[in-house]
Amino acid sequence: MTQAQQIPTPRPEPGVPDVTREAIARAGRIVLKVGTGVLTHPDGTIARSRLFSVVEVASRLRREGREVLIVTSGAVGLGSVALQLPDPPDTAELKQTCAAVGQSRLMELYQQGFARLGVTCAQILITWTDFDDRVRYLNLHETLQSLFRLGVVPIVNENDTISLNDRVYRGTGKRPIFDDNDRLGALVASELAADLIVLLTDVPGVMTADPRRDPGATLITRIDRPEDHGIEVDGRSDAGRGGMASKLEAASVASRGGCHTVIASGLAPGVLDRVLAGEEEGTWIPPRQALSSRSRWIAYCSHPRGTLVLGPEAVDRLRDGAALRAGAVAKAEGQFRRGDVVEIRAPDGSLVGRGVVAVDSAVAREAVARRPASFGGRELVAREHIILKHRPQGRPDGSNGDSNG
Repeated sequence: MTQAQQIPTPRPEPGVPDVTREAIARAGRIVLKVGTGVLTHPDGTIARSRLFSVVEVASRLRREGREVLIVTSGAVGLGSVALQLPDPPDTAELKQTCAAVGQSRLMELYQQGFARLGVTCAQILITWTDFDDRVRYLNLHETLQSLFRLGVVPIVNENDTISLNDRVYRGTGKRPIFDDNDRLGALVASELAADLIVLLTDVPGVMTADPRRDPGATLITRIDRPEDHGIEVDGRSDAGRGGMASKLEAASVASRGGCHTVIASGLAPGVLDRVLAGEEEGTWIPPRQALSSRSRWIAYCSHPRGTLVLGPEAVDRLRDGAALRAGAVAKAEGQFRRGDVVEIRAPDGSLVGRGVVAVDSAVAREAVARRPASFGGRELVAREHIILKHRPQGRPDGSNGDSNG
């Protein structure tokens, strides 16, 4: 039996009742994220038995009247095998080519599995722009809700065939909204206000060290604040783009959507049954006080169009609940329009939060240039449109609470 330990909450979340794993057994809306290492063998060929076991569990959940969505990896890997490439694709062009070849093959396997059990599934391919644009974000929500009402199991994957993440962000120092399916799964779970997301991977859960290098590594069964876990985790897996660090980041996003997260091995027989029964399987990250739907979009789903750099003492005033006015801003960077999301940064460049700006960039720069003696002047971001970044072991800030924005 795997040794295990818990990392308890360093400071309880105010206003959030204590929860146990028993709540997982009552989850009505569930997201299952299946990683490349689960769906494929080491040689890159598809692990049909593991894929079909996920399909069987999802079908059973549907028969029980629960709503289930699958976020799947594997298209690039299947395409690589079909094209008989000697090595994994390492350029954006080749990844997109492999995805174009592999996506239909991956979906065919899911359709065969669900049809055999009398369940209808649907393919949904997503790019970061579907989250970034508020209208498309809401349209996605309505489509998924409609599929649930009709008893359909959505199969979601990033549209790697046309995804421009590698090209757009190369050399910019910025990251896309999601650059792996762990974060995509967490964003979908958050967008749907899901009760549970299970991240199936090729290890038992979050370990105290890399078990491939340290035989004494033990399983951590519970982490309350994944952004504060304080342990070293592996960076990337061999087969997919996501590693344990990305799963912990995804868990942080999901928890702020009020969603339970379990990171567990998809290689172990019956693991989903044990997770869904609320048993102590894998690493559990409990939900925290949920942000509103719009706040979650600001914090996690939108791509900032600019940056407002705060002046001295402005960070504390913002955390104390003040709106962001021109007198508190030292510099406005980038080109943005009224209604765009911008980053809010401290004088040292560290991220303070995000907000929906009330003016365009030209007006913001003009207002900042006047630099009122006090923290007054034109309001650039209203308080209700500011989501502050989480502070380790800190208290929630303002009416919107802590955020990992």
